[in-house]
Amino acid sequence: MGIPKRQNHKNGVKIGLGELSLVEHALCPLDSRRSLSENLVHSNAYFYTDHNRHQRNAQVRVNAPLGLSASDEFYLWGLLALTCCQQKPTAELFATPHYCLRQLGCINQHGKRGGRQYRKFAESLERLSLVSYSNDAFYDPVRGEHRKVGFGFLSYSLPVNKRSSRAWKIAWDPIFFEFCMSGSQQFRFDLEVYRSLDCASRRLFLLLQKMFSKRLEEARFELRHLAVHVLGFSESLPTKTLMKKCKKTLARLVDSGIIKPSPQFITGKRGGNYRVRVERGAYFATRAEFRLSKDLTSSPLYEPLAAIGLEELAIRRFVRDFDPVLVQEWADITLAAMERKGKKFFRRSPQAYFVDNVQQAAQGNRTPPDWWQELRHSENREKRMGQPASPTPVGEIITQVLGGISGDEAKT
Repeated sequence: MGIPKRQNHKNGVKIGLGELSLVEHALCPLDSRRSLSENLVHSNAYFYTDHNRHQRNAQVRVNAPLGLSASDEFYLWGLLALTCCQQKPTAELFATPHYCLRQLGCINQHGKRGGRQYRKFAESLERLSLVSYSNDAFYDPVRGEHRKVGFGFLSYSLPVNKRSSRAWKIAWDPIFFEFCMSGSQQFRFDLEVYRSLDCASRRLFLLLQKMFSKRLEEARFELRHLAVHVLGFSESLPTKTLMKKCKKTLARLVDSGIIKPSPQFITGKRGGNYRVRVERGAYFATRAEFRLSKDLTSSPLYEPLAAIGLEELAIRRFVRDFDPVLVQEWADITLAAMERKGKKFFRRSPQAYFVDNVQQAAQGNRTPPDWWQELRHSENREKRMGQPASPTPVGEIITQVLGGISGDEAKT
């Protein structure tokens, strides 16, 4: 397998966004038979250097009520990048699931889209929303010090109606998001290269991305620490087995040009400690262009506004000239009116209703209607309690919504 070329898209490469401390250790075991068990508690540790340049040990605890998969990290880093790369990023991402999967490269705009990717996304989103993370020496890039922290990753809100065109809301934990935004310029990576790797190789790729971005030419690890605490292999495996698994991971990174080939990555004597040494590969010789796309369809506002019936020229004007939070809110109100109240609700058309309300709201002359506030409260109650006729867990609601979307698209 040859070295993959950096993608030279007109608008740059697809971006992932990592977090400086989280890539130091595995968030869950690699073995999905262990990691996807309910009420997973994953304890981990890693080394860091304090302000006196002394090596210290950080203790980590990850609680995942529905379990956590190593592949969930792809959606975590991808959704973070989609949020932070908006024109005016906030801790909330409003987007349709189709937009998210298309931007992450899981589906294309015109090809046939099956339900598998939608279901994987739905299940991952629910697992990530329930995770709680604690660390007794997490590096805070805002304050420039290690601190004891506890946070979640994200929460979400979505329409219960599985045929709805309304955007989903993904809200990031404020403490976690602050850390990510502070380090966002330091830790962007090529998401397409990341996605091409297996889960163990992805984890090492991100750690090396962090280390080699500091212009280091080589990285050294203790074998067992790398295999268990960074990559996520089982601690119960014998050293010989861990060595084989690490060699396979290193070979994958050599194939991708991330590290240089070597006749002997692992050194040491039987019965003693083994060391791993890797050198910076050709992948890091060129710098990928990470820039905002100018393509109109790259905006999460595009699909909701198109669903209202606006033409591309009008969509471009609202994306360019108006506050995206305001546009998103009135797009959601308009789509909710179309779905809940029908065409008779509008004096002229949904398009005219949207345009007039956004323009008036931008001048401070319009606020969301009372029926909209009541609808939001009603939807929140439905999500908490399940639908009256057939109580449905939130996870099943998500899967039904995505199943409805993918099923409808498969017919087109």
